[in-house]
Amino acid sequence: MTIPSLARYSLTAAAALALAGCAGMGGKSVEKLPAADASAQLVDARGADRGRADFYKTTTGLRVELVARGFAAGTYGMHIHTVGRCDAPDFTSAGPHWNPTGAQHGRDNPMGAHHGDLPNLVVDEGAIGRATLTLVGTRLTGDGGLIDADGAAFVIHAGPDDMKTDPSGNSGGRVACGVIELPAQ
Repeated sequence: MTIPSLARYSLTAAAALALAGCAGMGGKSVEKLPAADASAQLVDARGADRGRADFYKTTTGLRVELVARGFAAGTYGMHIHTVGRCDAPDFTSAGPHWNPTGAQHGRDNPMGAHHGDLPNLVVDEGAIGRATLTLVGTRLTGDGGLIDADGAAFVIHAGPDDMKTDPSGNSGGRVACGVIELPAQ
């Protein structure tokens, strides 16, 4: 799985949002952004809104657009987990990281990475956490797809992922979780 640096993700998302905001100026009609192919509404243990992850099919895999609200400044591990359940308070119902190839955890682990391993989310003081992620070679549904019979979840952890320690990168407890769902038909 190839994932460029998180700094590039943040800049890409910020630029897209800035352009979207400018497009609505001047009373001209605004073209609607495409609807997400799947999404995960993130909540904390109290059920409070902590953001959203939208998934879009691309020619090379999936693009994930993340907005994370209510997080203190810091670095947080993010992962896709194998089960589409987010039972509070600890979200362990989401199961382990999505790992269809049986790899170990972490991009810096010579035996890794899981398909569910993602870069860390960095939240600046007074800011909303934003990231654009590319999951190369990943399908949303179908054989080997992200959403299978028991679903999948997007999880944000309490601390940074060290990108090498199996099975979870020492990223701490699960502080926000959202079931990845297809849009209603």
